[in-house]
Amino acid sequence: MRLIVDGKSIEFEADPEMPLLWALRDLACKTGPKFGCGIAACGACTVHVGGEAVRSCSLPVGQVEGEVTTIEGLAVDGKLHPVQQAWLDEQVAQCGYCQAGQIMSAAALLEANPDPTDRDIDEAMNGNLCRCGTYPRIRSAIKKAAALKTAGI
Repeated sequence: MRLIVDGKSIEFEADPEMPLLWALRDLACKTGPKFGCGIAACGACTVHVGGEAVRSCSLPVGQVEGEVTTIEGLAVDGKLHPVQQAWLDEQVAQCGYCQAGQIMSAAALLEANPDPTDRDIDEAMNGNLCRCGTYPRIRSAIKKAAALKTAGI
């Protein structure tokens, strides 16, 4: 099999039914996507496939079509993605376990909708669970990231 992950082509042998999450973690050595629930309910494993946010724990690697972007590939040329910068500025993370998935979902939202309302944010982030309960800061960070993107920062 061959995948493009974070801009790099990787070749590996795996059962096509292997969840993408395990291919990323065990074969591509990407530790950003986390295993949380294994049933696509918590969002900790969220990555982008072809620009869309997907739950990698339930997507068979053999069904992947398009480039895969993990949290490790979101920054470009050493410059944080606006969502990553906003996460730092708004001090969103507490334990950090869910944050890669949260950030990947938020980045996909802003690609599709550069000026989301609170309702848009709530709908897009539904299913990304945070045990620390940082939801108000997550919403603030997404709004800040939207402003940063609009400003070209």
